[in-house]
Amino acid sequence: MWFVYALICLLGWGFADLFYKKSADPGDRYSHLKVAVWVGLVMGVCALALLPFAEHGVGVLNLENLIKYAPASLAYIISMVIGYAGMRYLEISIISPVQNASGALSTVVMVAYFLFVGRMTSITEEFSALDILGTAVIVAGVIALAVVEHRLSKAERESAEKKYRFGALALLFPIAYCIFDTIGTAADGIILDEEVGLGLGDIDVLVLYGLTFLAAGVAAWLFLLLKTKKAYNPLTGHEIRTQGVAACFEEFGQVFYVFAMSRNPVVAAPMVASYCIVSVILSRIFLREKLTAAQYACVAAVIVGIVLLGVSEGLAEA
Repeated sequence: MWFVYALICLLGWGFADLFYKKSADPGDRYSHLKVAVWVGLVMGVCALALLPFAEHGVGVLNLENLIKYAPASLAYIISMVIGYAGMRYLEISIISPVQNASGALSTVVMVAYFLFVGRMTSITEEFSALDILGTAVIVAGVIALAVVEHRLSKAERESAEKKYRFGALALLFPIAYCIFDTIGTAADGIILDEEVGLGLGDIDVLVLYGLTFLAAGVAAWLFLLLKTKKAYNPLTGHEIRTQGVAACFEEFGQVFYVFAMSRNPVVAAPMVASYCIVSVILSRIFLREKLTAAQYACVAAVIVGIVLLGVSEGLAEA
């Protein structure tokens, strides 16, 4: 089932990217913090709703568990807020592929860790040839797309448009996202692994992450209040249609991400990261962002990789 969970996750996060872009306002220096308020609100509400179903019940909120999950949750929150800020200056088709090179990097980190602790003796014994091939194709496709987008962004930065006024510095947003997301994804894979994990169940992690993001959202709201001297109201029509919808898709994807990572973290991580392909396709359909032949080739490669993983999962189930 990890494959189905990962597939649903990448669809959810692909649509989240679309609405994040719709909510990004190059003229509003605090638009990324407003998105963080909404994501914190949605994740917090969902975490409280899921609390009775956590394996450890209310006990999951003890200090030990909060410390255990802190590296993953903090890395994710930092990466996501950086990503929201980057949406103000770069197109989805540029920022998303660069950010999601983290899927490949986190896989390398997890494999190294699992080999070190004896969780697996070798990659070939743990995974089938189709698993390895599909993962390699996905990783190659995502990295190639990131390279293509980096080159295309140079031409875009020559534009006089306001959103490109930071030039090369704008690419620091997706690069920083990639670094922090790698830390978060690798930490999640290790924490959720059924053999060497830290004893936190799927719902436990969703509760801890949701409440941590709720705290971050409250902090962002207070910061906005202090800086602008005006209370930010997230419940206006425009905010609900953009930030609110984006936050709901984010949480929808997060639920299935956790389920996928707890069952097959090494292979699920790069597949989930390929949600940038969905983002690129949606940006072409709804935002009219233009795609080149090279971009289409990268998208096709990732789709082939996903199909290979699906075939491998089907054969394993049979």
